[in-house]
Amino acid sequence: MPVLAGGLDAVPVLEIDPILDDRGTRIIVCCGSGGVGKTTTAAALGVRAAERGRRVVVLTIDPARRLAQSMGIDALDNTPRKVDGVKGPDGGELHAMMLDMKRTFDEIVEAHAEPARARAILENPFYQSLSAGFAGTQEYMAMEKLGQLRARDEWDLIVVDTPPSRSALDFLDAPKRLGSFLDGKFIKLLMAPAKVGGRAGMKFLNVGMSMMTGTLGKLLGGQFLGDVQTFVAAMDTMFGGFRTRADATYRLLQAPGTAFLVVAAPERDALREAAYFVERLAAEGMPLAGLVLNRVHGSGAGRLSAERARAAAENLDQGRIVDQAAGNAGLRGVPAPSSEPSHPATAADSPARPPAAPEAAPTADVSEEHSSEEHSSSKDTDPDIARLTAGLLRLHAERMRVLAREQRTRDRFTALHPEVPVTEVAALPGDVHDLAGLRAIGERLSSPRDRS
Repeated sequence: MPVLAGGLDAVPVLEIDPILDDRGTRIIVCCGSGGVGKTTTAAALGVRAAERGRRVVVLTIDPARRLAQSMGIDALDNTPRKVDGVKGPDGGELHAMMLDMKRTFDEIVEAHAEPARARAILENPFYQSLSAGFAGTQEYMAMEKLGQLRARDEWDLIVVDTPPSRSALDFLDAPKRLGSFLDGKFIKLLMAPAKVGGRAGMKFLNVGMSMMTGTLGKLLGGQFLGDVQTFVAAMDTMFGGFRTRADATYRLLQAPGTAFLVVAAPERDALREAAYFVERLAAEGMPLAGLVLNRVHGSGAGRLSAERARAAAENLDQGRIVDQAAGNAGLRGVPAPSSEPSHPATAADSPARPPAAPEAAPTADVSEEHSSEEHSSSKDTDPDIARLTAGLLRLHAERMRVLAREQRTRDRFTALHPEVPVTEVAALPGDVHDLAGLRAIGERLSSPRDRS
């Protein structure tokens, strides 16, 4: 397997295009901590896959409007919408949608309950609170929507942008948490009256229920408890279906046609959570494709170290001029001899050297009058040039410190998980706001060696 160069020699390359081109890959899940670029990565993968001939739908959970705008869509909602301007061979096209968790919950109720019961559930105050913001509802509904999209078989690739949760593990935990909620003692107690048959059973149960409801009524309010009991009674026949579908979607995520991409920034907290997520995926038997290390900084002048750049800036500030050789400096107008052979200047060298004067420096053979004129001209221009050059050198030194910190953080992750394929995505100079920007991200995703 090929490997990345430049400090990643022992780490396999994450090759994105073969994953996108493999017709056996039906689901790609982008996961990771918040703020690392999951949504943009998912959208860029969708654009690139569609333009390579796949019929793609991107399911995002990010409510920000910027993704819709970047795709040229006024707004995204719970219905997949075709993205104009994206077309590939063999009918390749892109659709995008944003999860509406309440609408998804409503669709489940409408699909699995008779009309009268569905209306009672949808109008129940407790259900309205549960579907709009109950802990874990968003993650579970993302799983439900994924199952719905896969069952329709209208698209041959689904790209999922996982919810922006505090923990990246919430998406995987949602089915189990729902099962725990439905199997909990509180729900079983509330369901008990509907399950106990006969007058004797009801008479016996009502004693315990009246004690419980009296206590809960004082704590929660009688109206709230009544709403919960009504909701549970109406949902009784649907609870098994929730659990069954959650388990089916969970098995779908474990199937060979699914690929998980862990997205992280080259920062300590993001990579710590990425490492934890990699371990969790392995423990759950989920197919991990690799790590997308996003927003990695680079430099075209990597041969100039931060230390040399800072030293050169200090020399310029002190009225000295820096020679091309490391550590050599002389007084202004008296060039120091170079111990290195001369070579043509390159873009990578330019921040290390102040611009050359338009004429040669004065020597002992030049007349005093000519030397005075030369010195006068130099006095007018050199301070500005020196300040500008020193500022650029300091910027370069700071950039090199950032690169060193990112590399140390990345190397800690790869030391722990040398088996995980990695691709590095170079940081763009600005935000992504259109299809061209998404295509640029896609190019960087598929070109792991390009750090320019």
